[in-house]
Parts: sequence; C-alpha cells; structure tokens
Amino acid sequence: MILTAAGGSNSFSASEASHSIDTKRSSITVRVSKSGLFSTFAHNHIIRAPIRQGKASDTAVELVVESGKMTVIDPEISDKDRSEIQSTMLGPEVLDTKRFQEIRFRSTSMKQLSKGKWQVQGELNLHGETKPETIEVSGDGSHYRGKVILKQTRFGIKPISKAGGTITVKDEVEVEFEIVMDK
Repeated sequence: MILTAAGGSNSFSASEASHSIDTKRSSITVRVSKSGLFSTFAHNHIIRAPIRQGKASDTAVELVVESGKMTVIDPEISDKDRSEIQSTMLGPEVLDTKRFQEIRFRSTSMKQLSKGKWQVQGELNLHGETKPETIEVSGDGSHYRGKVILKQTRFGIKPISKAGGTITVKDEVEVEFEIVMDK
C-alpha cells in the first residue's frame, strides 16, 4: 500500500490517495552523542521530536515537526540539567526555534529495495537550510521504521562545545523514526 512504488513525485496529485500519519502513535527520536577529552563527564542526549502532521501515499511522504516542541528526555540527568539542555537546544545556539519553527521532510523519489524495504530520497528543511537526504525504510503498509545520520553543520548548526572544547557534541546525530498510518 504505502511506499510501494519504484518511482516518486515531488508532491501529492489530486488523484493520488494519500493517508494521514497517526501523529499520536508515531515518533521521531534524536540521539546526540558527546566527544572530547572529558566527554566521560558529560551525557549523551535523547530527544523526542513529535510529528505535528504528515501524510503518505504510494509515491510520496511528507512530515512536519514543530521544532519548539522537541523535548530532551534524558532519563539519567537531573531536572535542572535537563531544563538547561532543553533551553540551549531550542535557543539561538542550536535550533533557534523562534526563527526556524518547523522541520520538514518531503520525499522526491522512492525505490523498493526488497519486500518491505525502500530507499526514500527527499529534501529535509532544518534550521532554514534545505538539503537532500536518503533514508532506508522498512515496513508493512501500516507501520514503518528507519534511521538516518545527519550532520548538524550541514544545516548551519554549530555543535555545542563546553569547557574549552574538552567536551563537545558530535556533529553527527542519529535520527530514528517510527511511523504509524491512520486506519
């Protein structure tokens, strides 16, 4: 059903049946890792990015995340530290959510690799920059999973550095998603 075509299009046509993404049951998780000489004294971060809206058809998919609703969910840190990390992430040093309120992905083509596996190419708009991305997706017609590694600097985001550069956030972040279609 969804994501089964070998070709693709840049948008949904009037005759194309599209299905909404169940935003309450779908999720995007961002994993941010640390590096540097004293990185053992810092934390990796887990961030939940709720999908505000999305739709998919046999040949296209579109997702929108409201950047200001992204939430640091690190279970191993204090509420105070989590709040500080949250503020930094949403602030002008990183996502700058007052200027860049949405993160959007729109597919440009889809290629079936094997039964239940696709390569989805598209455009990701993050932090005011639109860049091509390729994502491998697996699924069964109603439930899809995938993962992609993104470089922050590619989207104009400078990774945070603390303690004179002895603790830094890695440029690469891992984005995992689980998409459930509305029935």
